Amino acid sequence: MRQVYVKRAARQLLELYPDRFTTDFLHNRKVLDELLEVESKPLKNRIAGYLTSLMKQKAMS
Repeated sequence: MRQVYVKRAARQLLELYPDRFTTDFLHNRKVLDELLEVESKPLKNRIAGYLTSLMKQKAMS
């Protein structure tokens, strides 16, 4: 999947559900299971990973 799609999906999810995501990758992956029906495991992992990095950046600032 294209990197642009992953980033766009992650940013939209973060805008809609800012309190649901943390800096923990496994937690974010479980939240994605609840919010989306992503068939592709690699795609879900990429979105969860990008969400995790966004949350870490947010925590640092």
